[in-house]
Amino acid sequence: MLNLQNILILAPLAGYTDVPFRSVVKDFGADLTVSEMISSHALAFKNVRTQKMLEKAPNETPYSVQVSGSTPQIMVRAIERLNLEEGIDIVDFNCGCPAPKVANHGNGSALLKDLNLLVAMLRLIKKHSNAPHTSVKVRIGFDRKIPEEIAHALNDTDVDFVVVHGRTRSDGYKKDRIDYDSIARMKKILKKPIIANGEIDCPKKANEVREQTGADGLMIGRAALQAPWIFTMIKNDVEISGEQEVALRYQIAHKHLEKMVDFYGQRGVIIYRKNLHNYAKGLQGASEFRCKVNRIEDFNEMRAAIEGFFAPLL
Repeated sequence: MLNLQNILILAPLAGYTDVPFRSVVKDFGADLTVSEMISSHALAFKNVRTQKMLEKAPNETPYSVQVSGSTPQIMVRAIERLNLEEGIDIVDFNCGCPAPKVANHGNGSALLKDLNLLVAMLRLIKKHSNAPHTSVKVRIGFDRKIPEEIAHALNDTDVDFVVVHGRTRSDGYKKDRIDYDSIARMKKILKKPIIANGEIDCPKKANEVREQTGADGLMIGRAALQAPWIFTMIKNDVEISGEQEVALRYQIAHKHLEKMVDFYGQRGVIIYRKNLHNYAKGLQGASEFRCKVNRIEDFNEMRAAIEGFFAPLL
């Protein structure tokens, strides 16, 4: 049975939340990890890259796969494809992605303009999926706030829980547009557990969001890219800073690099550059360090660069 009380979930982030990163975050107390968003078309037509995205780390239990799409026939084929995989505990339906390449094709947050279709797709996923649980991630509207309408619509589905990002699609990721009150209004209507998402970057903010929204749990995305240990901080209600934080960044930088090469091979060194940028962010000499690592393709050379940057800061 999935325990959602005070659950902490790592949000799916395209290009970042792959198997190596999710594995790192699980070591720091994330209760649930979610795959990067996978197109139902890619699943239905057996895109080669998609198979890699479906893989999970040994420590990823429970594990959720997030799918996007708006064509019923394609979604059925996608779900049938997922049914062939072992170890998927949750199928999550993305109805919140604001990216033009997603929303402009009727997927992601565009479904918030057609709640009847959104409900129909969720019913279809539940009907055809072999996974024990289903969930959905939404925003509070497309170009206007309609949290109550969305909540009532979702009550007509059999999803096990709902993740709500407290902005409309038009709001993008603007900090001043976050609206936790809309999540609180949805909580009063929804008959299912609700997970709050958006701008949660420290234990203090986590506590405030829980209190303001009444949410059963929290989902954290961008804050985890720089500080994968944020889940440990929230669970223990402690801040980690100063030399202790630098030491953690140093430790994770090495561990994450090794996991990238194990998963991707030598190409993992190049893919890892963007992650290393996040671990160095805000530290002395970070700009020069980014320029340096952007030219590195060799594993041993990258390890030496990490050592040379972080060790003197301790």
